[in-house]
Amino acid sequence: MKKIFGGLLFLTVLFSLCGCSFQYEREAPDARNVPIFLPPTLVPTGMPTVEPTAIQVFTSSTPSVGTTSDNCENSLTFISDLTIPDGTVVAGGSTLDKRWEVDNTGTCNWGEGYQLRFIGGDEMGTIAAQDIVPARSGTRMTIEIIFTAPAEAGTYRSAWQAYDPGGNPFGDPIYIVVVVE
Repeated sequence: MKKIFGGLLFLTVLFSLCGCSFQYEREAPDARNVPIFLPPTLVPTGMPTVEPTAIQVFTSSTPSVGTTSDNCENSLTFISDLTIPDGTVVAGGSTLDKRWEVDNTGTCNWGEGYQLRFIGGDEMGTIAAQDIVPARSGTRMTIEIIFTAPAEAGTYRSAWQAYDPGGNPFGDPIYIVVVVE
């Protein structure tokens, strides 16, 4: 039994010493086997400077080719109220940014001399004639007018109509209706 115990002790010590002195050697990587990693870099660019401007009309669809001759037909079709739905309650004296979505459904391109004119109700602190920014036939756009709510409580309506350069009204009238409290 001493021989077996002695043999096991000898093997245990031998394996222990071999385990401590055994070193695994790794091969050093060579340049051909190592992929080159280049992290992405962000190159800063300057932001364009944009001057603030008053916007009256935005186009939101591709215009069709219209005519600019005297034989064309003017038409404006009301689509929807984009801001300040009819009957909105507002504070007296507050600024109201009213926007309507409309289509130029006629065959005329709107250019210089086309206007939106006040036709009834209360002007609500704005100019009675507003230029319409040029728009091609078949274009959907947004028309914007900035109003000031009257100071006194009540229901107020301001109606507007498009006019061509010859002073002829056309299309659907557009309006704003607010309740001042």
